[in-house]
Amino acid sequence: MSAIAFPAPDAGILARRDAILAGLSRLVAPDALITSEDERRPYETDALTAYRRMPLAVVLPSTTQEVAAVLRYCSEAGVPVVPRGAGTSLAGGAIPQEDAVVIGVSKMNRILAIDYANRVAKVQAGVTNLAVTGAVSADGFFYAPDPSSQLACSIGGNIGMNSGGAHCLKYGVTTNNVLGVTLVMLDGSIVEIGGAHLDSPGYDLLGLIVGSEGQLGIVTEATVRILRQAEGARPVLFGFPTSVEAGAAVAAIIGAGIIPVAMEFMDKPAIEICEAFAHAGYPMDCGALLIIEVEGSEAEMDAQLARIVAIAREHGVGTVKESKSAMETA
Repeated sequence: MSAIAFPAPDAGILARRDAILAGLSRLVAPDALITSEDERRPYETDALTAYRRMPLAVVLPSTTQEVAAVLRYCSEAGVPVVPRGAGTSLAGGAIPQEDAVVIGVSKMNRILAIDYANRVAKVQAGVTNLAVTGAVSADGFFYAPDPSSQLACSIGGNIGMNSGGAHCLKYGVTTNNVLGVTLVMLDGSIVEIGGAHLDSPGYDLLGLIVGSEGQLGIVTEATVRILRQAEGARPVLFGFPTSVEAGAAVAAIIGAGIIPVAMEFMDKPAIEICEAFAHAGYPMDCGALLIIEVEGSEAEMDAQLARIVAIAREHGVGTVKESKSAMETA
């Protein structure tokens, strides 16, 4: 357990727990209010499991109106709230206090609309990144932000943390891919920010909301950009003697005006840990690796990779290995 000192819980709130639970029970369905210690335990931390605090209760609303009712009640009762997406973050943003109510969005998992003409999808906050892509991939589209937890992480959590992923180099992070949100303020009022287009009327407040970790309210719905899938993609592994050469190669590639779809760096300890776990076939004689992915037509990928390989050779690359199968790519 860490030595970090958490604030002491409010004894008055703890003493009113039964009354608070009774009030919450009138706002949501019975299966949406979690009160037993065993059932609350999964909500005492996120992926940063060194830090844990058991919440006062957990509420799992299904609609924007239920979120508004819960926030209004907690505001009037003076009870702190902690918004929670899927709990995959390593930042500790969803760790509660003992006097706080966790409000999770896991039941808000519907894709509400897909508009291919405007290349947007409207989704509830509990929808996962991968589910958005899965809903549009058959029509040749995808949702760009792809954190390593994209199989489980939620759009609402992504908005709270401004999540990115391997492909953010080309496509940006969450703030670059969200056009509008439905936000429930801490007093229970509901506001619409942004819209379905890049140039929505009104003040541009999305940049204030995205990355605010739920401190300004809880996002219940979001309109996100969906993009056309590229014709093809090709990842290539580059092995360098040290991190210095690898870093210099990255700077030179970007400086040459080349923007790969993804570029990931691994130092020696990371190589050793990943190889011991996954047996991926990483070259163990390298001090650093760059995994660079390009996309486009075959001709476009060939031309871009030729420039990248030339720059890498100027910076002492020792290994160049192109993925030959879907298994290697994964």
